[in-house]
Amino acid sequence: MKLRNLRLERQPRIMIIPMIDIIFFLLVFFMMSTLYMVEQRTLPVNLPQAAAAQAELAKNVAITIAKDGIIYIDQEQIPPELFKARIQAQLARQAEAAFILRADKQAEYGRVVTVLDELKALGIKKVAVATEQAQR
Repeated sequence: MKLRNLRLERQPRIMIIPMIDIIFFLLVFFMMSTLYMVEQRTLPVNLPQAAAAQAELAKNVAITIAKDGIIYIDQEQIPPELFKARIQAQLARQAEAAFILRADKQAEYGRVVTVLDELKALGIKKVAVATEQAQR
């Protein structure tokens, strides 16, 4: 009677296809779970429906003041003497545009006040000052 060594007869095989399936499943699981981990900064509200509802078409116009005093409107550098003309052109295209002032904290305070004063002189009522949330 001959005893066979079962270990030598059958070598284990690595099944790569089921392993790939499991890896993709884990990838999808973690991607979907991270979507629910993102903190939403909005209040949940059920909005009523209306037949004549329209999407808000007003575009935000970003006005950036760099720390060296250079003014940018939507990432386009604007000389100070052409600032009013460029804003008036923007208002002609979109009368209900909202302007977001993004000033570097090291920018000259007088430059920021000048830009705000020019916006007010043009009759713009929708101006927001962009800030970052403080770290706690």
